[in-house]
Amino acid sequence: MIRNDLLTAPESDKEVRHLVLDIEGSGLDYEPGDAVNVTPANEPALVAAIIDRLGVPSDTIIADRKGERTLANALTHGFEITSTSPYLLDHLAHARGVTELAELLDGDRAPLEAWSRGRDVLDLLNLDPTWFPTPEALLSELRPLAARTYSISSSRSVHPGTLHLTPATVRHLATDSWGDGRDRGGAASTYLAERVDEGDTVGIYVTPNKAFHLPEPDTDIIMVGPGTGIAPFRAFIQERSHDDGNGRNWLFHGARHRDQDFLYRDEMWAMEADGNLRLDVAFSREQDEKIYVSHLMGGQGEELYSWIRDGAILYVCGDATQMARDVDETLTAIIREYGDFDEDGARAEVQRLREAGQYRRDVY
Repeated sequence: MIRNDLLTAPESDKEVRHLVLDIEGSGLDYEPGDAVNVTPANEPALVAAIIDRLGVPSDTIIADRKGERTLANALTHGFEITSTSPYLLDHLAHARGVTELAELLDGDRAPLEAWSRGRDVLDLLNLDPTWFPTPEALLSELRPLAARTYSISSSRSVHPGTLHLTPATVRHLATDSWGDGRDRGGAASTYLAERVDEGDTVGIYVTPNKAFHLPEPDTDIIMVGPGTGIAPFRAFIQERSHDDGNGRNWLFHGARHRDQDFLYRDEMWAMEADGNLRLDVAFSREQDEKIYVSHLMGGQGEELYSWIRDGAILYVCGDATQMARDVDETLTAIIREYGDFDEDGARAEVQRLREAGQYRRDVY
């Protein structure tokens, strides 16, 4: 780790960081659009609290798929403990008779997801204060600790020997319903934010994303990336600024406040001033009515359609649950209005663009 900087303002309700990793001599290679997987380590305080709840020493030796190691090591590096385990939920509901969980598991998925958000393995253990499983019994109900995937936000042409990331830190602040005053956090994002200092080593591996790479340098591109969805597009624009093509670059970005969480603001403005970028930014909280990237797209629908009609590739990166759906609906409406399609025809055209590789999404 060469740099670990806070990108957002201290008063922002978002926490996004800019990380620079030294990969010189590592053999790692990447292209703009690729992703990197970070192997996290769980929070020591949460590991200690779970061990204390089990009532065993932290150096208790356990045997799992990795061989023999201490319980503390297994909980730190081997298992998911910052979220609820479906296996542990099921065991508590049916084997241990926790009625609250049984009702949630038997009902609709949405209430269960809402209840689970922010809760961790310690929360589940505390639902049955009379249960003291052996370490092996607990670990058998947990999922293996998985690497977390982040878009790479740099171009090797501009930053040789390094790899940049733009992770948002996931935090769940204590609520009265949890009853213990503990704040919770994401496994990898808090690991990167709080427990990796400059000079420390981070375990990573690269995942190519060939379906999200740049086209030929003369092809126009349209990028839609609110929040941390800007990450791969920073890499795209950096790469485009150093190639010999004539392709135009149009970015739709979204932030809550321009002075708090407009990511890479000065960099984006400089690229715009240099003529390397056309930039439209939606600041959703700076007026009474919220404005998002989909609204900006709709307001520029005729020109946006002309770019697509003439061969521009449209990229979308970010939240799949709401943003990506809104962008999809806006694109359909633009094609219907300016492409002389009816509703079914517009949806068929959107599908054709996807199949032709002219509409590319990396959403999560």
